[in-house]
Amino acid sequence: MNETIPTPEGGLAAPDALNDAERLQAYRRVKRQESRKALLLAAPLLLFLLITFIAPIGTLLLRSVQNPEVPLALPEATKLLQHWDEAAMPGADIYAAMAQDLVQASKQGKLGRVARRMNFYNPAMRSLLLKTARKLKRDSRDDLQAALLASDSRWGDKEIWRVLKRAGQSPTPDYLLNAVDSYVDKTGSVASLPPEESVYLAAFSRTIWISTSVTLLCLLLAYPVAWLLANLPARQGRKLMLLVIIPFWTSLLVRTTAWYVLLQPNGVINSLLSGLGLVSQPIPLVFNRTGVLIGMTHIMLPFMILAIYSVMKGISPVYLRAAQSLGAKPLTAFIRVYVPQTLAGVGAGCFLVFVLSLGYYITPALLGGAGDEMISQLISIQTNQQLNWGLAGALSAYLVIFTAIFYFIFNRLVGIDRLRFG
Repeated sequence: MNETIPTPEGGLAAPDALNDAERLQAYRRVKRQESRKALLLAAPLLLFLLITFIAPIGTLLLRSVQNPEVPLALPEATKLLQHWDEAAMPGADIYAAMAQDLVQASKQGKLGRVARRMNFYNPAMRSLLLKTARKLKRDSRDDLQAALLASDSRWGDKEIWRVLKRAGQSPTPDYLLNAVDSYVDKTGSVASLPPEESVYLAAFSRTIWISTSVTLLCLLLAYPVAWLLANLPARQGRKLMLLVIIPFWTSLLVRTTAWYVLLQPNGVINSLLSGLGLVSQPIPLVFNRTGVLIGMTHIMLPFMILAIYSVMKGISPVYLRAAQSLGAKPLTAFIRVYVPQTLAGVGAGCFLVFVLSLGYYITPALLGGAGDEMISQLISIQTNQQLNWGLAGALSAYLVIFTAIFYFIFNRLVGIDRLRFG
């Protein structure tokens, strides 16, 4: 059977009939056609990921610098305020534009969003805007500056106008600054909140500490289990592997709730310890850092076990026997010969567990106390309770940035592209 290949002109020819340049050109054309076919096959999946995963994350991250509420609801006043030098009080034109915009925004139903947004800058702004809009609707005087000042004396305070000017800037760094407990002061400089008012930096450090602790605990518990799985006879190994995989078939919420029941002061664990006479009073195991570490370690442990086991399974026992035959003691042979071969699995498991722990939410929320909030919980509070999507986006952006930095550091030190499994 004679084989043919496409020619650069689009026809078919025998390979021997083409010179080297024509063969190379034909080969590249075939590879391009195969690449296009592969791309077309993967296009539905890529489109699905774009719509359901990448686009929502990108939209949330963009919220960290977007500030549309005030410019959209108070367009004329915002435009004039951007040219105000802040040296003196705003002019009559700015007062008039603000009065007209407030009345119009109230009629269009936009004032509530503006008031909520301004409340993040100053807790008194919501009442000021809503109160002023109501009074302006009933005020028929032509002098809008006088009407605005008559509605509330705070309109004579330069700081109110400075806050409104800053709130009208989009894009804005305010959310990103707030997410690290900083703000722009009256002089335009970046300042930090006092330590007693700092919330988010402490949450970031707490998140990193808990994630690191869970990773180390999982490593200590998973390594001997993975070794046992890799060295047991096949029949017994399958039974033990089933116990490792079963947690994946159980809902995360169910597993966390089970720990909530077990760790209570009157729960199973404390009752057992009291019954054995080991403790005289219940040990606090829930609503604190201990409960968070226990719950998260239990949930993350299978990921670490499977990552290490996949590498151990491919290590031949010949290496240990050879080291022992050359005079090495069993422990020395294990540490110096066996352990280095498992570092790829250890690195992959640590990376997987640490990254997953960074964004954990359910377990700390149910088992943790007031001082155990991780950054994911604060993001949830901002989206579900405070409705401050900008700050939620900023916190998410920092979490994504930190995860990316950790990935590049890990890849630099360990090299994910050098990891080998099985």
